[in-house]
Amino acid sequence: MRPRACVLILAAATLVRVAALPLPGTEDVGSWKIWSHAAARDVTTVYGVGGDPPIRGVVQWGERRTTVDYPPVALYELALVGLVYERVSPGFPDGWQLVAWLKLPGLLAGAGLTALLFAAVRRLTGQLAPAQWVAVGFWANPATVLNAEVLGYLDPLMMLPAVAALVLASSGWPALAGASLALAILTKPQGILVAPALGLLAWHRGSLRGLLRMSLGVTTAASVALLPFALAGALPNMWLAFGAFYARRDTLAGYAANFWWIVTWALRAWYSVGVFGFPKAFLLPVRRILAVSRVRELGFPNPRPFGTVATVAACGLMAWRVRRASDLAMLAGFAAFTVHAFFVLSVGVHEHHLVLAVPLLALAAALRVSLRPVFYAVSAIVFFNLNVFYGISPGWGWAVPRTLTPVDLSVLLALANCIALVWHGRVLAREARASWKGAAAIV
Repeated sequence: MRPRACVLILAAATLVRVAALPLPGTEDVGSWKIWSHAAARDVTTVYGVGGDPPIRGVVQWGERRTTVDYPPVALYELALVGLVYERVSPGFPDGWQLVAWLKLPGLLAGAGLTALLFAAVRRLTGQLAPAQWVAVGFWANPATVLNAEVLGYLDPLMMLPAVAALVLASSGWPALAGASLALAILTKPQGILVAPALGLLAWHRGSLRGLLRMSLGVTTAASVALLPFALAGALPNMWLAFGAFYARRDTLAGYAANFWWIVTWALRAWYSVGVFGFPKAFLLPVRRILAVSRVRELGFPNPRPFGTVATVAACGLMAWRVRRASDLAMLAGFAAFTVHAFFVLSVGVHEHHLVLAVPLLALAAALRVSLRPVFYAVSAIVFFNLNVFYGISPGWGWAVPRTLTPVDLSVLLALANCIALVWHGRVLAREARASWKGAAAIV
């Protein structure tokens, strides 16, 4: 790709992203509005303060009331948006301007992540072509555009420090890598999914000393982030909020195109045969999310332990296969596989939780061309998973119809994602074996 063409593509993608900022996004954006308004006034009180037992904080904006269950770094970022917006628009009025402001940090984080990917690949390869490819692959990727600027998820705020942690560890900065990991986790808990790959990198770069320095970085950054809440006496309330977050996720699959979405479809169809007959019951779109509690009421065992064991087993097996890999490409690919396995096999996953795999695979595929087909496949899955349920925003259309295929398109997408996970693992394992044989031949 010529530099001029790369610049034009990146500029066009930037225009699309900026133009998408006023779109209303998903219902989560409504929560960001309330949280931002409350956090701008006193971020340390959003979870509640004190009580015996600890009280659960309720935040309010006008007539809207809700609770907060995201980690503190995300609240700091939303508080900053709220402070700036209050100055620009006194009274904190609702409207497309507020939505655009709430999406702006994601835009900036995505731009920073693009620059990081470009710089890391350019430094490691000494070539411009793969650096241009990774920049275009992430910034002009329809999946990342739809996730952030269109639908308004906060994932870019977590993805930047998560990917930065891997880059820092590969550059011999384990303490800073640990601090970056802490920022990712305290923005969105999914950031912890890069920890296994990060641990391997730290071990290969500095053995036990590297792991200890990384742990010190995690502890220090987390302590600094949590200190204001500790001083306000709000830490117990924060833990209560986090516990409530996981307890209320009574969903088998939250519109996630994964194994449990197939189970959702199969169970709903099976119990509808008496009403709609066979095969019509299996050809109807899945209208509602299935609750874990409902699955248990039907006499089935709790699916959560099965999902957890399957996820840990898949990630553990892959960790064993790549254990001797020390290059950033392989371990970024391993981190992407961990995200992919979590998304496909875990219970309670939501539709946007696979997007972290996109920048990780982009980084890996820029350094190892053989991983590019996996990158393209996962990017497509992320895009269609978001699009078939939300279009460009709920009620705004532009969604691929789920009735386009005889069986609900989202179910077929989930099946394709399960197959893609197996393929992802096979490709990564093959690359690991090739690396070891190459190293042995050199020795």
